[in-house]
Amino acid sequence: MKENSRYKILLIDDDKFLIEMYSLKFKENSFDVETVFGGQEALEKIKENDIFDIVLMDLIMPAMDGFELLEKIRSEKLAEKSAIIILSNQGQKSDIDRVESLSIDGYIIKASTIPSEVLSKVTDIADKKFGKK
Repeated sequence: MKENSRYKILLIDDDKFLIEMYSLKFKENSFDVETVFGGQEALEKIKENDIFDIVLMDLIMPAMDGFELLEKIRSEKLAEKSAIIILSNQGQKSDIDRVESLSIDGYIIKASTIPSEVLSKVTDIADKKFGKK
């Protein structure tokens, strides 16, 4: 984590509007933000530079969805020190149970959470993981 930023975060989604909106929200609140548009691009980014404090990802994406990405992250022992947080509209218990079995740090449902609440929840999850509260 950089001294002048709260956390380094990797945002993963296939929705350009949401990526831009959340990126701006996190940057305005002193996060160091990198963005990628999908699971395959995210996997490559994590493999090349595994220094993210937070990996915030959607589940439904083309080519490689968030479930597959998370399974690869865990099986290849990537982002082991990162807080892995799901930000998805998938609110079914089966989806939540599936990703929770892969040791995530948090699950936020997009449709019922405004951007400022996402920021607050992500910060709280990261602070708890890294002993800041």
